[in-house]
Amino acid sequence: MRTPASTYRLQITENFDLDDAAAQIEHLRTLGIDWLYLSPVLRATKGSTHGYDVVDPTLVDPDRGGKEAFDRLCRAAHDAGMGVLVDVVPNHQGVAEPRQNPWWWDLLRQGQASSHADVFDVDWEAFDGKLMIPVLGDDTDDDGATAAGQSEKALADLTVRVEDGEPVLAYWDNVYPLAEGTYTLDTAGQIADSPAEVHDRQHYRLVNWRTGDRGLNYRRFFTVTTLAGVRVENPDALRESHTEIKRWFDEELVDGLRIDHPDGLRDPGRYFTDLQELTGGAYVLIEKILEPGEKLPHEWLETGATAGTTGYDALGTVDRLFVDPAGAYPLTTLDAALRQGSTAQGTQEGNWPRMIHGTKRAVVDGALHAEVERLAREAETEPALSAFSHGRLVDALSEVLANFEVYRTYLPEGVEHLESALRRASAARPDVAEVIEALGPILGVGTAESDLTPVARRFQQTSGMVMAKGVEDAAFYRYSRLTSLTEVGGDPSVFAVEPDQAHAEFERRQREEPLAMTTLSTHDTKRSESVRARISVLAEAAKDWASTVSYVEKQAAAAGIGPLADRTLVNLVLQAMLGAWPIERDRAVEYALKAAREAQTATAWVDGSAEFEEELTRFVDVVLTEPSVRGAFEGFVRRVEQAGYVNALGQKLVQLTMPGVPDVYQGSEQWAPALVDPDNRRPVDHAQIAQRLAELDKRRDDPAVPRVHSVPALDDTGDAKLLLASRALRLRRDHADLFTDYTPLTATGSAAEHLFAFDRGGAVSVATRLPLGLARDGGWGDTVLELPAGAWVDELTGGRFEGTVRVSGLLDLLPVALLRRA
Repeated sequence: MRTPASTYRLQITENFDLDDAAAQIEHLRTLGIDWLYLSPVLRATKGSTHGYDVVDPTLVDPDRGGKEAFDRLCRAAHDAGMGVLVDVVPNHQGVAEPRQNPWWWDLLRQGQASSHADVFDVDWEAFDGKLMIPVLGDDTDDDGATAAGQSEKALADLTVRVEDGEPVLAYWDNVYPLAEGTYTLDTAGQIADSPAEVHDRQHYRLVNWRTGDRGLNYRRFFTVTTLAGVRVENPDALRESHTEIKRWFDEELVDGLRIDHPDGLRDPGRYFTDLQELTGGAYVLIEKILEPGEKLPHEWLETGATAGTTGYDALGTVDRLFVDPAGAYPLTTLDAALRQGSTAQGTQEGNWPRMIHGTKRAVVDGALHAEVERLAREAETEPALSAFSHGRLVDALSEVLANFEVYRTYLPEGVEHLESALRRASAARPDVAEVIEALGPILGVGTAESDLTPVARRFQQTSGMVMAKGVEDAAFYRYSRLTSLTEVGGDPSVFAVEPDQAHAEFERRQREEPLAMTTLSTHDTKRSESVRARISVLAEAAKDWASTVSYVEKQAAAAGIGPLADRTLVNLVLQAMLGAWPIERDRAVEYALKAAREAQTATAWVDGSAEFEEELTRFVDVVLTEPSVRGAFEGFVRRVEQAGYVNALGQKLVQLTMPGVPDVYQGSEQWAPALVDPDNRRPVDHAQIAQRLAELDKRRDDPAVPRVHSVPALDDTGDAKLLLASRALRLRRDHADLFTDYTPLTATGSAAEHLFAFDRGGAVSVATRLPLGLARDGGWGDTVLELPAGAWVDELTGGRFEGTVRVSGLLDLLPVALLRRA
C-alpha cells in the first residue's frame, strides 16, 4: 500500500476543473506536497459546486473536465512523483433533478420492478407501496396560513406532456417519468388523461415539501430530501456504483480514497473490507467524527481496512492546546449574562449536555421524524415489542437517540455507548422506561453482530444524523462561550488541553494510527484555522472581550437596534467578525444570517423571522459603519491580532509535524480567514501564492541576506505561515526518516508553560502557546529547552543550536522553530 507524506485538498468545480488542478502540480510539488487530494469528481447535479450530489457514479463529471482530464491529471501527478487521493460518496446520490440521475429516473418509472430498486434505501411497504417525493408547494390563503400534505391547489399545477419523445409529468420545472400503461395518447400523440389521473397511477406520489420531515419513506443524507440513500451493502449496488472507481485502480490512476459519511452506511466495516478487495488494498481514510475519548474500532486499523479518520479528532486536540484554561470562567460568565438577557426560545440553556439533549430531541421530533417513524415501523415487527403502540415506540426511540453520546456504534463494538443512552433515556423518561428496556436487545445489547436485527442496523444509521443536525447544525450556533471550540468533531465543553495531555494523545496516535490524517481546515469546518487561531486568543483576554461586547451592544441600542432576542448570537457573530477581520459587509451579513438560521432560536431556514433578520443585519452594519463602534472593535482586534498570528503558526507547525498524514486545505498554507461554507470554498489564487513562495525561497536561501531579514513579519500577508508550511512539508516528504517516533520535550524556567515541543526522531518542533500571557509575564526570561544530542539547524531561520538553549534565542525571529539534525 502506497501512503502519503502529506496531502493538499483541491475543490474541483466547473470553474476550477481537473485541468486547472493539473496546472497546480508544479507549484504544489514546490510547496512540499506529496499527494493531491481531490473533492468528488463523479458526475454530479448540474451546477453543483461541491460534488457530493452524484447523479451518475459511472462517469467522471464532464463539467469538471471528464474522464480524459481526470486521467491526464492522475498521470501528470504520478510523473511528478505525487500520489492521488479522491473523495468518494458511497452513502447517497443526488435526486434533485430526477432526469439527471438515470438510476433514480428508472426507479420512479418502474417502481419496485426497476433493476435499480435495490440500489436505493426505500421502505416500499409504507404509503401504499409508493415513493413519497416532497416537492409540492403550500396552499396559502389571504391570512398567510399554509396547508401541508397533498395539496389540491398544488396538484392543479401539474401538467403532462411528451418531452424529447418521452411522456412526463411536470410540476413547474420538476419533471418525472410515467410508468408504461398509465396514460393514453390522442391522435396528435399528446397525453389525453388529466394530470391528476396520471399522477395517481405512478409508483411515486408528489406531496407537499413540508411532509418530507414526517412522511418520507426513503433514507436521506441527514435532512436533505434531494440526496437519496444508497444500499452499498447490496453487492449489485456496490458493484454498479463503484465501476468507475474500480477503473481508477485497475489502471493505476488513483492511490487512495477518502470515504464520505461512512456512518450512514448499513455496515461500514463490511464496506471497508469490500473496498480493500476492489482497490487491491489501497490507502483509505474515512470521514468519521470521534467524540472525546472515542476510538475507531480496533479491527479496522489492525486489518488495514482504513488508516484512520480525516482528522477532526486531531484538530480538536491541536486547537485546545492553544487555549488558556484560565479563560473558561470569565467567558462562561459572559455567556451566562447574555443568556439571562435573551428572550428567544432556546437561548436560556447554557449547560452543554442539557443543551444538546434538547436540540437532538427537537431534531428527532421535527426534521428527522420520518426516520424515527421508519425505525418504529420496523420495530413493530419484533415480537418482543408487539405490546407497545406505535406512538410509544416512536417516543422511546426518540428519547434514546436524544441521549446518544457518539455518532454511532459499530455493534458489538461500542455497545457501551448504546447501554449508556438507554440508561439515561430511562432515567429522563420513566413513563416510557418499560419500552426503552424492551428496546435494548432489539437495538443490539448483548447481541452478536451476525444476529443484529434490522432495527439495530437502521438505528446505527440514524444516530449519526441526529448528532449532526442536533449538535453541529444547531447547538454549535447556540453555544458562544468560545467559538473556536465549536468545531466539527469537537466538544466545546472541553475548554482546553494541557501540554501533557496533548503529548499523551500524540504518542497514542504514533502507536495506533500513524497514517491517519491530521487537519486544521476543511470544506466543512465552521471557521478556518486562521479564524479559530485569533478567536482562541479571547481565552487570554476574556475581560476585555466582555467589555467590548457590552460596548457594541450599548452603541447598537443607541442606534435603535436591540437588544437582540438572542444575545448569545451577538457574541457568536462578533467572534466570527473578529476572527475574519477585516471583513466585507456581504460576507459578515451572510455569515450572521446563516448562523441565526442554524441556531433556530429567533429565526430559521423555514418560516424564519424577517424582522429579526433585518435587525441582525442592521446590527452588523453598526459594527462596520458606525465610527465609534468600528473604532472600538478595530482597537480590540489590534490588541489580539499578533497573538492570533502566533497561534496560527504554532497550531500549523504542530499539525504538520505531529504523528499522522498532514492535510493542507486549499489556501490554508497562508493566512486565510474564512468562515463556514460557502465562504471557505471561495477561489484560491494559486499563482499568487506560488509567486510569493518563490520570493520567500529566494530570500531565505540567499546567503547575502542577513538572518534577521531572512524571515517575513507576522502579518496578514501570511508569508510567515507560507514559509513554515513549505519547510515543514518538504522536510516530511524528503526526509521521512526524521518522522518515525514521538518524544515530548519539556522546557524549564519561568515561562515553561508557554512552550510546546517534541522530537519526531530527528525533527524537533517548538511552538509558542498563550502568547498574551507570555508578554504580560515579561517574555521568555530564564526559560531554556534541552535539545536532543547533536547539532541542530532551524529550517525556518537558518539558526544553529546545540545542547541546552535559551528559548529567547531559539525563538528570536519567529514564535516557532523547526529543527533538523545538522
